[in-house]
Amino acid sequence: MEISNFLRTVPLFTKLEDAELQRFAELTREKSYPKGSVILFEDDPGDSLFIVRDGRVKVVLVGEDGREVILGVLGPSEHFGELSLIDEQPRSAHVIAMEDTNVLVLRSDDFRRRVEANPAVAWVLMQELSRRLRRADGKIHGLALLDVPGRIARLLLDFASDDNGDKIEKPLTHQTIAHMIGASRETVSRTMRDFQNQGWINVERRRIALADRPALKRCAQARV
Repeated sequence: MEISNFLRTVPLFTKLEDAELQRFAELTREKSYPKGSVILFEDDPGDSLFIVRDGRVKVVLVGEDGREVILGVLGPSEHFGELSLIDEQPRSAHVIAMEDTNVLVLRSDDFRRRVEANPAVAWVLMQELSRRLRRADGKIHGLALLDVPGRIARLLLDFASDDNGDKIEKPLTHQTIAHMIGASRETVSRTMRDFQNQGWINVERRRIALADRPALKRCAQARV
């Protein structure tokens, strides 16, 4: 797929005209990262926007003891580093390739010049940042008020919503889920078995399908 056509699948660029998309495409460069490699380190200079063309990455915080907290998992057409386009501050987290990954890189200076020429891009960027802020608020709410089953149920519902259906196309290991909700892998495995036994989810080859969305919603709304 040509870069300009691919950019039309990216939320930041979907509303742009073809000529403007082509201008952005000409400013990008493609980089490849093997599975397990670090794309960005926390505190790196914030000088570029990254768009996942294929593969998957995780956005993580790493504690002094080496423990990971996964803030998000991103796949094709999703992007990271957009905060640096506004505040020019260092990176706030590590970004690591979960599988062989190709990204498009757009320098902040180039992005700003195009925004100045087409303010519609700035408006879409604000909408995207608002969406992410609301999601972060929801995650904080869940960590503070939900038990582990409730957190897992909310996570599954969020991922299914991203994939526009009841199937979660992105493979999710129990370890990844544990790192995202602040629980042990053993607890996650036990809860996922309970969800399957109750008929709430189906799991085949790490692909999860929601079988009883209302039950998961009730679980995700229960308070500790």
